[in-house]
Amino acid sequence: MAVTVFHRLTLSLGFLSLFHSAYSAAQHRSYLRLNELEFTHLPPDIWIQALASFFIIIYGVLYVAGDFKEIKASADLDNKSWETFRNIPSFYTFSHRGKAFAA
Repeated sequence: MAVTVFHRLTLSLGFLSLFHSAYSAAQHRSYLRLNELEFTHLPPDIWIQALASFFIIIYGVLYVAGDFKEIKASADLDNKSWETFRNIPSFYTFSHRGKAFAA
């Protein structure tokens, strides 16, 4: 999957739209507080915009994130030989206390 300018632009517009819907929701709550009205629910246009933004963001992330990996943990290890598994440089020790007994 090639990441194109279109996919990045789609992802950016999705985030901008989601931030706008969040700002609209906060502004609606502020309006209700100023007019001393009870909050029951958000207007449909705000939650429809938030839901559409969410799906646009999902679409953009699927293309921008890159290829998926296999779920199987051993999928990356299938093409390695046994000798590469035994070679663990982090276990190499050159200065240890047994050196003092060797003299």
